[in-house]
Amino acid sequence: MSYYQTTPEGRDPHLWRIAQARASFKRNLAAYLVMSVVFWVIWYMTGGRNYDGGLPWPIWPMFGWGIGVLFHYLGAYQTSKNNPVEKEYEKLIQNQNK
Repeated sequence: MSYYQTTPEGRDPHLWRIAQARASFKRNLAAYLVMSVVFWVIWYMTGGRNYDGGLPWPIWPMFGWGIGVLFHYLGAYQTSKNNPVEKEYEKLIQNQNK
């Protein structure tokens, strides 16, 4: 997923990880969109224009890959206030300070 194993000097590690996750999501989304067009073009060129029944086959890879893109989006853009790990961390800090 990442190009760097460590955070470059002068960068906030937390923000750097978020930026990497979001950039990775954008690459995944671009690949999904390009390949979806390719699937539909292949379908059309191999007889899809004469198609008369059922669901066209490009629906299935788009559906499966789309689920993956959705989860990638949630992982990249989930706010820290909704992040269960962040919530648990805050609970531990509060309990430790008591």
